[in-house]
Amino acid sequence: MSSPDHVIRAVRPDEWRQARELRLLGLQDPAAPVAFLESYEASLAQPDSFWQQRVAERGGQVRQFVAEAPGESWWGSVTVLVEEAGSLDFMDTLVQRRQGHVVGVFVRPEYRGTGLIGELMAAGLAWAWEQSPPLARVRLCVHEGNPRARAAYRRLGFTRTGLVLPFATDTSAKEYEMAVARP
Repeated sequence: MSSPDHVIRAVRPDEWRQARELRLLGLQDPAAPVAFLESYEASLAQPDSFWQQRVAERGGQVRQFVAEAPGESWWGSVTVLVEEAGSLDFMDTLVQRRQGHVVGVFVRPEYRGTGLIGELMAAGLAWAWEQSPPLARVRLCVHEGNPRARAAYRRLGFTRTGLVLPFATDTSAKEYEMAVARP
């Protein structure tokens, strides 16, 4: 997927430094406390091996997509994980069906509202729907205090499932699960 000014593509394992840079930028965003489960300080302290593992292909179970502009500037990123039925998810809850899980969504502020999130998500969903055996759905969790993200996900076809979770870093707050079914 591409336009004259950028390309949407999968991140390669040797690009861990760029992935680290974009993630650290995202963790400095004002929305970071309600968008991510990790802090800038904790991520900054991670060794290179952490970042190398983060972009490794991990047996086809994880794929990160990036919007890259000429000159190798990264404008945004989306990661999709495959969750196997019977495994435990990030909240130690039993996964009921084989599904995808979108995490780590970030678009640089100057590119928000341009449709870039839709392009990134389209690449992630296309990869998810190609999985074999097929994924039943792709889900994500969004904080109650992040209305801009919720609206963007709704525009992309995600709907609330009814599952409400405590936010991992502040259990007095809630996250809503949203999902899109296999087309």
